[in-house]
Order: sequence, then C-alpha cells, then structure tokens
Amino acid sequence: MAALGIAALRRGGGAAPRLLAVAVSCHGCRARSGSGPADGGHGQPREPLPGGRARRGAEPGPVAGGQPAPSEGADTRSYLWARYHEMKKLVYDLLPPGVCNLLNPAAIYANNEISLGDVEIYGFDYDYTLAQYSNLLHSMIFNTARDILIEQFKYPEGLGKYDYIPGFAIRGLHYDVQKSLLMKIDAFHYVQLGTAYRGLKPVPDEEVIELYGGTQHIPLYQMSDFYGKGPSLKQFMDIFSLPEMTLLSSVIDYFITHGIEFDQVHLYKDISDAIRDVHVKGVMYKWIEKDMEQYILHGDEIYAVLNRLVNHKKKLFLITNSPFSFVDKGMKHMVGKNWRDLFDMVIVQADKPNFFTDRRKPFRKLDDNGSLQWDKINQLEKGKIYKEGNLFDFLRLTGWRGSKVLYFGDHLYSDLADLMLRHGWRTGAIVPELETEIRIINTEQYMHSLTWQQALTGLLERMQMYQDAESKQVLLEWMKERQEIRSLTKNLFNPQFGSIFRTFHNPTYFSRRLVRFSDIYMASISCLLNYDVNFTFYPRRTPLQHEAPLWMDQLCTGCMKTPFLEEMVHIR
Repeated sequence: MAALGIAALRRGGGAAPRLLAVAVSCHGCRARSGSGPADGGHGQPREPLPGGRARRGAEPGPVAGGQPAPSEGADTRSYLWARYHEMKKLVYDLLPPGVCNLLNPAAIYANNEISLGDVEIYGFDYDYTLAQYSNLLHSMIFNTARDILIEQFKYPEGLGKYDYIPGFAIRGLHYDVQKSLLMKIDAFHYVQLGTAYRGLKPVPDEEVIELYGGTQHIPLYQMSDFYGKGPSLKQFMDIFSLPEMTLLSSVIDYFITHGIEFDQVHLYKDISDAIRDVHVKGVMYKWIEKDMEQYILHGDEIYAVLNRLVNHKKKLFLITNSPFSFVDKGMKHMVGKNWRDLFDMVIVQADKPNFFTDRRKPFRKLDDNGSLQWDKINQLEKGKIYKEGNLFDFLRLTGWRGSKVLYFGDHLYSDLADLMLRHGWRTGAIVPELETEIRIINTEQYMHSLTWQQALTGLLERMQMYQDAESKQVLLEWMKERQEIRSLTKNLFNPQFGSIFRTFHNPTYFSRRLVRFSDIYMASISCLLNYDVNFTFYPRRTPLQHEAPLWMDQLCTGCMKTPFLEEMVHIR
C-alpha cells in the first residue's frame, strides 16, 4: 500500500500530500483489526453501546507500528510519546526524495473545467496581464507618493527617511480605517492572529481580539463590498497596492513613534490620494516609457502568445484602463510596431469596473495619433482604437457572448468578477505571486514541515480523550510544537503575513475570491505557451472534510472502516 501511495504521489502533482496520507495511514493501520482506543478511526465518533454510552477502549488492538493501546491505569504518557515518535518516523521514512518539485510554477491551474478548444475570442487587460513590471516600480511609486505627502499635503519632513520595504506586505490584505490595522483575513472573515499590524509593528493577539469585541471575526456588514470597499474596511487587491500598504504603514509608524495624534480617516484618504496622483497624473507612465527595458518583463513571450493565438484563427481584444499612448509604446516594445494588427479590438481608458456595469458611457474613437474623434460609434472596427464605452454596447456590437470568450486580468474584482457572474465569460486570473509561492512549496523544508504539522494535528485530534494530568501536559507540548511549525511555515512565504493563498489552515479571503471569479489562474500569460490551443483543463477533485480518507491530517492516526480503500488512492 505504501509503495502504491508513493507511486501515485509521484504521478499526482499537487495531490501529493493527500495520496501520501492514504499510504502512510494504511501502512500504520493494516496491522490492527479495529480502530484505535477511542474513536471509529479518522476522527469518527465512538460507536455507542446500548443505553447511549460511548464505547471505551476496552478492546484495544495493536496500533501503528505495533504499539498496544494503554490499558486502564497504564502509563499513558509513555504511550502518547511512543505514538508521536513512530508517527514522526513514518512521516520522514515515507517521504521519498522526489516528493519535492512536484508543482510547476509555469503551469496553469483550474478552478473550473474549461476547454480552450471551445474558446474563440481571447481578451486581455494590459497592466500586470500583458505587461509584467519589475519590482523597481514599487519603490518609485512609494517614493513619489511619500514626497507628495510631504510637499503638497504638508506632512512631516521626517517621513522622507522612510524607504520602500520590499516584501513587507502581500496582496489581498484588509485595512481597518478606524483602527489603523492592516491584517490578513480568511475566507470565513476571521483575522489570522499574528498578521495584524499597526504601522510597521505587529499588534498583540489579545489586543486584536479585544478591538473586535472579544472575537477574531469581522462582521459581514463591515467587510468589503463586491469591489473591495466597505464602510470601514478596504481590501487591497491590486499589485500596485503593495507600495500603498507600505506607505500607509510607514506614515502610521512615524506618527505613533513621534507621539503625533492623527485622524485615521483623513490619513487614509491623504495616502490614497497621493498614490492615485502617481497614476492619474501620468508620473508612473513616464518612468516606464523612459526605461522599458528596466521596468517591463518577459516582453518577447507576449508576442509569442498573441501570434500563436492569431495563427490558430482566434480573435483578440484588449480592454485596459491605461491611456493609449502608454499602451502603444509598451506594446511596440514587447510585440513590435504592428502590434495592433494582432487585435480585433482595442479599448483604452475603459474605467473598469464601471465599464462592466454602467451603460451610460458611449465609445469614442481615437485616430492613429491617439486624438479623440467625434463621430458616433455604430460598429467596432478591427485595428481601430476606442476610448471608454461600456460592456453592454460592446456585446451588442460584437455579439461576443458567453463561454466562447476568455478574458485575462490580474484584478479579481475590477477585471473578472462581473464578467464571470453577470455575463458568463470564462476568466483567467494572472497571479504573479504564484511563481514564488510554488517554488517555496517545492522546497524540502516546506514539504516536511507541512506533512509533520498535519500528522501532529491528527495525533492531537485522536489522542485528546486522554485527560489525566500527565497526558494533558503531553498534549500541551504537542499544541505548542504545532503552533511553532505553523509559524515557521507561514514565515517561509512572508514573515509578516504569510501566503496570499492560505491562513494557517483556511483559504484566505483573497484565495476564496480567486476560486470564485476565475476559471483558471497562472503566474503569467506566457504559461499559455505550455499548452495546446485545444487543451482541456480539469480541476482536481479536492477532498471535502467528510471525505476523511484522503485528508493529510489522518496520517497514520486510524483508518476508517471503508471498503476498497486501496482503490481510493486513485481518487484525486
């Protein structure tokens, strides 16, 4: 069974932990004829005796590795540590050398089944979708917005000593304006303790819980609305928001350090306005246009993607909020001077997400020099440039509806949400952070830490019925070790906030929206080059909580009385 699990593991990519769990669990359980001392296996409740009493471990069989369950009055402490050490040995013995590097950073991952053969029309955002930018841009945005605060908003000159901190923040964080808290929230609206920051310093867990009325939970009415905006909470979903979060934290840090009182709402608005000015006034565009080699990444791959699609008779269009002159120079740099020949439609300054919901703005045509024309638009012509407009006129004039259209963007709300939920287009999310996160997941340190953490969690769940004083002490030591491993695993991704996809065990709020608003997701648009244009993406069958035999935390902690368990190895 163990060999079967390892073989399947080597085939299964991201399913490795689940398949390994089945193999190791059954390896440890095959010697016993029944379940462990207290439950029905895999965390199942004990079978009741007549009269409703739970069956005690009066008939213990051998457990993993042949350790007998302790009899009444026996040394449970020794028994628990024996289980612990045998579990640890099984985990490390059964992780084969090839268990790492299972995930490919250049792969495309599916949330929903989609066949590219059914897609006739491909649409793209521009910034961080076709054009990927160097991290140097974040420092420039931070420095310029900081200087705007000092020179125009008359903030203290001491702020000039703060520089951008690469890797301080991650995408998807929430900011509580009234409490000046930057934090990571999971899919169930709970703050991940240890990830709440006021300024550049973490806020103690006890204070966070007190601030929210004795709980980690953020009430739904306070949460961000459909587009990441709420009465008191802002969610930062844009990659461009990384310097904004860092500037926000730096300014608060300065004010707190120097004992300066401030109005939280005014401070947040001032910083948002300063960041907006960097974009709206065209400062950022000028930097990029001046040195495209330094700021734009992977340009040659973009031409390869677009040219390949056109050669396979696919229609292409571009909808972006950026101005034409900026897009034109960037596309000429990446694709060549005839880049417009590849596109059936180009729409600039679209004002997404309003483009997808507001019917009032008509399309305006631009001439070849980008100058505005005045004629009424009754058709959208190939190779022409259009400004503003709205999706409803776009659908009426093109007839491009439903699942034959696949649109790519990096912003889950502004680019993808409306298209998927209201218009039935297929959507692809560009998540540049995915490449770095997968490289971390592929490390031996991460794989061993995660595997042992899940195994230890299973042990805690199964052994919690031992409630004598010595056993409680053992369980407390295990819980402390589990928390240390969780913190270590979190810090591998980001010391302050961890992974953008997970809290300790739940998906993040960002991750849940990623699943909801995208059919597929990938690190960059160039990942399309790794697949045939008719390729079908099949999402992996992810175990639900009641599908216990496939879960990692059941590792060797007892096997459900499930027939044909060996055949279940093949379920993904």
